[in-house]
Amino acid sequence: MGVLASVQGRGAVVSDGGPLLDVRNLVQEFEVRAQGGVGSGVVQAVSDVSLTLEKGETLGLVGETGSGKSTLARAILQAPRPKVGEVLFEGVDLVKLRGRELLRARRQMQMVFQDPFGSLDPKWTVARIVEEPLIAFRTGTRAERRARVNEVLDRVGLDSGRYADRRPRSLSGGQAQRVAIARALALDPALIIYDEAVSSLDVLIRAQVLNLLERLRSELSLTYLFIAHDLALVKQVSDRVAVMYLGKLVEIGPPESLYREPLHPYTVALLASIPNPDPAAPRSPVAETIRGEPPSPIDPPSGCRFRTRCPRAQDVCATEEPRLRKLADGHLAACHFPVSVGAPAPALAGGTHDAAAPD
Repeated sequence: MGVLASVQGRGAVVSDGGPLLDVRNLVQEFEVRAQGGVGSGVVQAVSDVSLTLEKGETLGLVGETGSGKSTLARAILQAPRPKVGEVLFEGVDLVKLRGRELLRARRQMQMVFQDPFGSLDPKWTVARIVEEPLIAFRTGTRAERRARVNEVLDRVGLDSGRYADRRPRSLSGGQAQRVAIARALALDPALIIYDEAVSSLDVLIRAQVLNLLERLRSELSLTYLFIAHDLALVKQVSDRVAVMYLGKLVEIGPPESLYREPLHPYTVALLASIPNPDPAAPRSPVAETIRGEPPSPIDPPSGCRFRTRCPRAQDVCATEEPRLRKLADGHLAACHFPVSVGAPAPALAGGTHDAAAPD
C-alpha cells in the first residue's frame, strides 16, 4: 500500500474468516419534539435491518428519500451508535467497543458524502485536507504523511504537484469529490461508504468518478457500500442491490435478478419510475396503482410498512410483518404476496459509465 504500509497496517481488528461486515437486527431511533416543545415522538429510522457485505464486494443501497439509507450507514460507523443490534466488522462487534478500540476500528471505515464542498474545509489546502485523518490518528512522521498525501492524490487522478496547495474554491465539483475520495483513502481503509457521492455531479464527470471507484476497488481490494436513489446508476456498480423502504429492507439480490424480475411491489414501483426513452414501452400494472407519499416514520403502519401504498395488500399485511425470505437464487424479498417470479420488469433506461479524461 505504498508509504502508509511502512508506518501502519490494518491489524486493528482480527478477522474470523467471515464477511467483512455483518449487520444483525439493527435498530436506530431518534426522539423528536414538536415545535414549541409540545408533544414528542420517536422516529423509527432503521428497524430490524440485517445484511452482510463480503470482502471486495459492492453492495448498492437504494430507496426513496427518508427510507433510512444514510441513517443505516451512520449506525454502521457508530455515529451515533444504534439503539439495538450488532455491527460485526471482521468478526468484532463495533457496538461493544469503546474509546481507543473503537477508534482503531473506525480507521478502517471511511465515508464519502454527496456534497464535497460541504465536507471540505474551505480554508485548508488540499494537502491539509487529505492529511487531516493521518494527523488525527497520529500516523507517521510529517514527511511520511506528506508522502502519503501525494500518493493518494496521484492515485485519484490529481497531480499532487498541481493540486496539493490549492484550496477547495479553486476546484471543480469532480475535482473536489476526488479530494474527498483521497482523504477517505489516506488511512488505507477496508470499507468505504459512498452516500450519494456522485449524485451532485453532471453525467460525464459522474461517469469518470465511477470508473475511478471501480479501479480503486480492484487495485486496493476495497469493499464498498454504495448508497444512491438512482437505480440505473446502482445497477452499473453493484454486485448486489438492497432496497430499503421506511426503515426496512424489503428486497436484496444480484442486479441481474432484481432488475429483471423484481419480487417486491415497491421495487417494481421504483423501477417503473425510471424514465424510459421509448414511449411505446409497456408500464408495469403494479406500479401504476401505487400512489401517495410514504407514511411518517414516527407512526409507521402496522405489519407490512408498504401496505398503505401496495396494490397487493390483504388483511394479513396489516397484522403480520413480512420477513426477508429466499424466493429465488440469491434473491430475497419481504412480502406476503410477492410479484411472481418470471414477471417482466419495467424497461430500464441507462447506459455504461465509460468516459474520457478525468475532471
